[in-house]
Amino acid sequence: MQYNLTKEEKNRMIDEAFKDLMLAYSQSNHKVKAELVTRVFEFARKAHDGVKRRSGLPFILHPIAVAKICVSEIGLGSTSICSALLHDVVEDTDYTLDDIKQLFGEIIANIVDGLTKISGGRIFADSASKQAENFHKLILTIPSDVRVIMIKMADRLHNMRTLDAMSPLKQQKITGETIFIYAPLAQRLGFFKIKTELENLCLKYQQPQLYDELQKKIDCLTPQLEADYERFIEPIKKSLEQKKFQFRISKRIKTPYSVYKKQITKNLKFEEIFDLLAVRIVVEPRENETESDACWSVFGSITTFYDEHPNRTRNWIKEPKANGYQSLHLTAMLRGNKSEEGKWIEVQIRTEKMDEIAERGVAAHWKYKTGIDDPSNFDEWFQSIKDLLTSEIVDTVELVDKFKMNLDTKEIYVFTPRGDIKKLPVNSTVLDFAFFLHSELGMHCIGAQLDHKLVPISHILHSGDQIEILTSKTQFPQPSWLDIAKTQRTRDRLKAILRPQINDLKKEGQTIVEEHLKKLDIRPFDANLNLILEYFNYQKISKLYLDIARKKIDINEITKKTFQKKKQSLLSWLKKPFVSSNTSENAENEPIKIEKNKVLYITKKDVSSNLIKLAPCCNPIQGDEIIGYYEDKKCVVIHKMECVEAQRLKANFGNKILLVEWQKEEQLSYSTTLSIEGIDRQGLLRQIVKVISEDIQINIKNINLDAIDGIFRGLLTIYVHSNYEVERISQKLLKINSIKSVKRINS
Repeated sequence: MQYNLTKEEKNRMIDEAFKDLMLAYSQSNHKVKAELVTRVFEFARKAHDGVKRRSGLPFILHPIAVAKICVSEIGLGSTSICSALLHDVVEDTDYTLDDIKQLFGEIIANIVDGLTKISGGRIFADSASKQAENFHKLILTIPSDVRVIMIKMADRLHNMRTLDAMSPLKQQKITGETIFIYAPLAQRLGFFKIKTELENLCLKYQQPQLYDELQKKIDCLTPQLEADYERFIEPIKKSLEQKKFQFRISKRIKTPYSVYKKQITKNLKFEEIFDLLAVRIVVEPRENETESDACWSVFGSITTFYDEHPNRTRNWIKEPKANGYQSLHLTAMLRGNKSEEGKWIEVQIRTEKMDEIAERGVAAHWKYKTGIDDPSNFDEWFQSIKDLLTSEIVDTVELVDKFKMNLDTKEIYVFTPRGDIKKLPVNSTVLDFAFFLHSELGMHCIGAQLDHKLVPISHILHSGDQIEILTSKTQFPQPSWLDIAKTQRTRDRLKAILRPQINDLKKEGQTIVEEHLKKLDIRPFDANLNLILEYFNYQKISKLYLDIARKKIDINEITKKTFQKKKQSLLSWLKKPFVSSNTSENAENEPIKIEKNKVLYITKKDVSSNLIKLAPCCNPIQGDEIIGYYEDKKCVVIHKMECVEAQRLKANFGNKILLVEWQKEEQLSYSTTLSIEGIDRQGLLRQIVKVISEDIQINIKNINLDAIDGIFRGLLTIYVHSNYEVERISQKLLKINSIKSVKRINS
């Protein structure tokens, strides 16, 4: 929506927004410094006078909105409010950091400086790594003043709330950044509400049709879910009242994004998601009662009336998550009546303090830092960020990817022989645990004893394992250990220890490559080395040399054909400005025509000539919502919109993203795989083949079915023309007696 306001309307809008901010500030539990905040606001208003946002609204409304998010949704005070009001002044106006420091003090100036460093340089500049550089700056601020990252989170949230004013291409770039970095960062910092809203806004702009469909389905079920909620909590409320608890109970219905995420990760249909409703009980401990005891007492009240799921109880009170989250979780069965089935309902039990930490994360953690049961969780994570920043990662995009892995890491809990509990990332190996305990243990580790059994250093650990590390003085780190190590901490330590060996192996690998090229009468120019990198799918020549020396890949696969001149590639037009062309569409090998910010339509000719490639990581087919990415010296690669790799590319290389759509009249053939399962019986395979080959008349590439104890499962690879055809086939197959499930495998 575009606004065309008079000066009086703009001033009235600004005054009302600031009044609203001050009202929220006055209702917070912070000491109100109205004079300081007002002075900062007037300064920022003057600095941004006459500047408009893309929507036509006065720019000053943005910092006011960011400041309000800081106070009302994150729980920050006057220093952060002032910093939020000033966060764009140094970057966008003639005022300097020295001006801010002189007028409002060193602390506010330092926070504004941190925010300016993050934003320095436009995020959509022409450099392909500009976004990654800005993320690098973002990561650098985390271990210093955490308020910088909290204000940046508020800034991102407001930008997402006003994203409709941006062009479709920029919407894709910004949502790619948000889902790849900011939403996981919000979760790691404990901002659950902000994380949830960011995710839903990303889905709304990336896949609007899917978002609307899911929202409508949820809305249709909401009256029944609300009725289930009332029926479920009625006996619990009476029990808690009898126990003299002060408490409040609320419900949470899954959002479109959380439904979508479960569909993707579990390969489920909407109708197969049964935990749409969750109940939260927030309780105040009674006199002389610990927070843990109060939560377990509530747990007892629930299990008096309902059966609990034996495998879904989670005690996050004793061992909080890395973001400080504490709560007691169980899943209880609400029995159905004659006309409906029983339903599993997730219940979260926590105290007021735990609830504030769960909702406001790191901000509440600082508030309770002297009293929280385990205040070290955030501090441990901040230390891990410092370790990441001091590691030998010179490539900016690689640093962002490592940081992303750090954000996404989930924890397992394992025990030492003495019974001490230790927290490690999921998929940690025995070797990771050895280095976690002590570097000397790691360097000499030969394996471990787990449940009275010997396991190798590569063994993957699971929660509850009790591990005794076994060592030998004759054991020393080997380069192959880099493949075993799963945590960044272990890998960085190994790289430091093995540096001389690794350097020697890289030189050996380089010699092997150069001698092989000499045999082929090919010179080791950069262009030829890049072709080898492309062939083996490597990004760095040093990593290629290392793996060749370690015999992980065979350089003899490279022949003279690898270096033969290819047909006209996309490079010729990628180097040109984005222009509209009027040349004949019938010319042979004509490059794709692109106009900046315009949609590129995918044709059969482009796919067959390899100017367009369908990403193997997500296997898009016609009808899927897609996005395009053009690779250096290669072609345009098409990804499904929800593909994880597509999100990474949008986050790091926003200027190389293209809006793409399928050419509707084109009929391309795609290989896709269906997972099918059901009750085994004689003649089933014949019926499946008949439906596909005769009824729908499409080609079958492969069928692989296995039957065990009367149940069959299998994979069916077929050639289809669109996802609509996949749906049609699925519906036909489900009509076969004994087939219970048909699902498309996305990758």
